[in-house]
Parts: sequence; structure tokens; C-alpha cells
Amino acid sequence: MKAVYTLEDLVSREVLDAGADQPARLAVLGYPIAHSASPRMHQPALDAHRIDARYIRLEIEPGGIPEAFDRMRALGFIGCNVTVPHKLEAMATCDEVHPDALALGAVNTVRFDAERTTGFNTDGPGFASAVRDDFGVPLESLCVAIAGAGGGAGQAIATQCVLLGVPRLVLVNRSLEKLDALAIRLGGLGSGSTEVSTFAFDDPFLAAACLGCDLIVNTSSVGLKAGDPSILPEACLREGQRVYDTIYQPPVTPLLALAAAAGCRTSNGLSMLIHQGALAFQHWFPGTDPLPVMRAALAG
Repeated sequence: MKAVYTLEDLVSREVLDAGADQPARLAVLGYPIAHSASPRMHQPALDAHRIDARYIRLEIEPGGIPEAFDRMRALGFIGCNVTVPHKLEAMATCDEVHPDALALGAVNTVRFDAERTTGFNTDGPGFASAVRDDFGVPLESLCVAIAGAGGGAGQAIATQCVLLGVPRLVLVNRSLEKLDALAIRLGGLGSGSTEVSTFAFDDPFLAAACLGCDLIVNTSSVGLKAGDPSILPEACLREGQRVYDTIYQPPVTPLLALAAAAGCRTSNGLSMLIHQGALAFQHWFPGTDPLPVMRAALAG
């Protein structure tokens, strides 16, 4: 068995399942994907529910999602999780997208049914549960700044914030064009009570906007690679803030290290991974309760 599989492994059951006791029927797709902890929580949940299936990592290059989905359907996959950078491409590739995923603007969970490929999004609800667990406060009570808001995870979390009615939402991205389109879409959601503002990373007023927020969130991939800088400078942080990085490997990113030194409360994306993963599992296997098993598996 391999730690990471590729499109070339999706040619036949003989190739894909060589040396394995169970058939690979679920996967997480990303680029890169070797760091993903998803198999560590999904496989114990499958085993606990006595489901004869293996959960694998699939490294798919950008642009490869349509072919990957076709091959997975042909091989009898139940579904998959989708992570950076494929969440928008996955949404475009699905035959049907759940209304919640359409509102959140991205797909991170896919189910392969007999007649169609259906996309869901568990990032937003999973993030809200993680914030409550890690910081002891409901997300809707916080003013939130999201760095890297133009990507799939950023858009999903931003939308979840508006749907819950956070008082203020600060969106930060390299490209303001992505944020303009997102801000327009967010304006048509929720009760309209959320004040939304957009900033580029080099905006001189960004620090003041971030200092006025209770929760800072990194939804970009900056911090994933060794040598990456902090996504935000120290000037954006103040003592007592909550700082959440959706990256969980490494467990302490440059942003979280900087935040801890500034006296912030910090948490990484492991809690969000667990909560969104449990919700994804329930899309594939309705009526199951995988959360306790997943939490224990990642705590070990």
C-alpha cells in the first residue's frame, strides 16, 4: 500500500488495491496531499462502523478533478473529501451541488451515487463547531477577519459567518477582484446585519481593521511549507485576540507562533478537520456518529 496515490493508480482495482486487505472506496484529494491527517480519522471510523472500505490520499494536479472523478466512479468509490486547491473545481465538476454548498461557494465533500455526483460543503459548519469547542464562544458573537478569503475554504468560512450574522467581517486577499465578487454574493445572504469590508494584504489600513476583530483566521495555504512567512504581520495582532489557522500540519504555523508571542489565544485546523470530517462521513453513511471515534483517533 502507498502513503499517497495518484491518477495513474486509478486504472484498475488490481493496481489500486495491490497489497491491501480492503478496497479503496473513499479518498481525500489535494495537491499536495501527503500531509493530510484525514485517513487517520476516517479509517478508524469506517472500521468502527464495520464498513469494508479503505480511505486513501490521492494527489491530483490542478485541472485533474474531472478525470479523477470519472475514474473513481468507474472503480466504485463511495465518495471523497476535497482540499486545497480543488474545492472550486470540484463544485464545477459535480452534477448536483447541495444548496448549502452553493451558498458557501465551494465543495469539500463529494458523494458518488448511481446516477450523479453530488457536492456538499462541511467546512463552514465544521469551522463554527471548532470555534465553539476551542474558544468557548459562539462564532456569531465575534467580529472576524479572514486572511486568504478568496480561496475555497475562505469563501466557505466567510459565508458561514454571514449566515450566522457575525457583527463585522474583514476579508483579506492578494487579489481584490475575488473579494469584490465574494462581497457582492455575501450581501445577498443572511439578515444583512453583517458589516463586510475588503482589504489587500498591502493596504495601510489593514492592521487597524484586524486589531478591531475578536477572531483572526488564516484560510490560505501560507504556513504549510517550511520557510513560509506569517500570513499577517505582528501589527495585525493584539493581546487577547483569538487566532485560528486552518492549517494543522505543522501544528504551529508562523502565524500561530507570532500570535502566541503577542498574547493571543490560538488554535489550529485539527478541530475543524474533525468536525467537518464527521459531517462528511454522515453524507456518505447517514445515521452514523463518527465524531467520538475520529476525535480519539487524532488525539492518540
